[in-house]
Amino acid sequence: MVFAKLLSMISVALTVRYHVGPAGLQQSCPPGRLPRREVAGRANQLARVCRSLLLLLTTALLATGCQTYQQQNKVVRYWQQGDLPRAASEATAKADKNAGHKDAIIWRLEQGSALRAVGRYQDSNTAFDQAQARIDDYAQQAKVRLGQESAAMLSNQANLAYEGRAYDGIMLNTYEALNYLALGERDKARPELINAYLRQQDAVAANKKRIQEAQEDAEQSKDSAAIARAQQDPGLQAQLAGTTTNLDGMRFYGDYVNPFTVYLDGLYFMANAADVSDLERSRKSLSRVVSFAPDNVYVKQDLAAAEGLIRGQPLPPTTYVIFETGCAPQRGQIRIDIPIIVSRVSYVGAAFPKLEFNNNYMPFLTVSANGANTSTMLVASMDAVIGQDFKNELPVIITKTIIATVVKGVAAYAANSAAENAGGDLGGLLTQLGTAVYQMAVNIADTRTWSTLPKQFQVARVPTPPNRTIDLITPAGMKTTVTIGPGNVNVVYVKSINEFSPLLISQFTLK
Repeated sequence: MVFAKLLSMISVALTVRYHVGPAGLQQSCPPGRLPRREVAGRANQLARVCRSLLLLLTTALLATGCQTYQQQNKVVRYWQQGDLPRAASEATAKADKNAGHKDAIIWRLEQGSALRAVGRYQDSNTAFDQAQARIDDYAQQAKVRLGQESAAMLSNQANLAYEGRAYDGIMLNTYEALNYLALGERDKARPELINAYLRQQDAVAANKKRIQEAQEDAEQSKDSAAIARAQQDPGLQAQLAGTTTNLDGMRFYGDYVNPFTVYLDGLYFMANAADVSDLERSRKSLSRVVSFAPDNVYVKQDLAAAEGLIRGQPLPPTTYVIFETGCAPQRGQIRIDIPIIVSRVSYVGAAFPKLEFNNNYMPFLTVSANGANTSTMLVASMDAVIGQDFKNELPVIITKTIIATVVKGVAAYAANSAAENAGGDLGGLLTQLGTAVYQMAVNIADTRTWSTLPKQFQVARVPTPPNRTIDLITPAGMKTTVTIGPGNVNVVYVKSINEFSPLLISQFTLK
């Protein structure tokens, strides 16, 4: 807004003193009022001022740019500070305000998990249902997406509607299942877990289709030659490699697999089996989790228990501690120049997202039961789940961003050339200023991501003590005693936001 006003003021000043005629810049004052030499001198002086202004604006915009989703997201700030009631309140306000907006889904997801964290399970499911409805709606409206893609060519991917990523939908259904279990409505958790499984199956084909469609858009563009040159530029490729260097060495689970969702599926169908097919489903799910977490002794015990049930052996009284710890990665951005350098274009660049991991988390929880201590063990790293999704999505992001950057660069070239031809050097300079300011203003990456997810899911499994009491002990030595409710298979659900935040503890009965 400030830059638009500056340009408007310059334009008004020029209109008062000068006008553009067939020969370029001419006096607006009556002949003889100012000597021609003075007109030229003032024009040169104004040109120097404009060049200085261009440099100043360029520097300022490169330093600040427009605010990204993460920069304007107060929810995640409250969340990471451990102020969950305030995070829930802010998320609800944002979600309601943006209910019909392009960011409706992401705010409903933040709202759903924040409300869940403060124990408002029914309200949490309402928010998740609203997100689910819009995700499904977008999946059915290819024409709407096409129109938005066209508009984004002159802005950025952050101006597209957020349609939900694959892991969003999987975790949405997983959290809804957990909410129903917390509410004691175990039958309603079943379809949520089934839907989560189906999403994992569909996501691979959907991503392959997105990559293919993005490349077809690049090839069919009228600027396809410039796009191809940019895509193949070694310097650009070297810079883009920096967006994934922090993923090097990370152990992924496979495309769109969330081991925690698979684990919860195994536990649920083991404890709530309606028939042998449910027990076989449980066995298969737990067998998959063993392959994802081969060092987790508790999952191996669960697999043995599921196989025992198939043989007719009953489940002994068992208590699980599910530990949700830390914060999921956020998305930052890096700015990269795109190699389509042409004359009369002051700025040609693009912003790409990168994952930023949060390492302020409680690494484990000690469970003291039956006179013995045991520690929670990793079931699923959300860093790895989100990192894999990011790597899968990145080819589409890169292709679409390069297309948009080339389109904006070519449009800027055309505008600057036309202005210079009509208004001389000064007219071209002013338009060059305007196109540079515009391009820098819209040069932001899409940093929208579900920020209130955890970093890890861990689990511990113990025989339920005769006195139905366990102690939870943090690495810092803080101890919390928990009395287990009635039931044969119980879950103590523990959440920790950061290394020293208080534990949030709830319970539900699986059987």
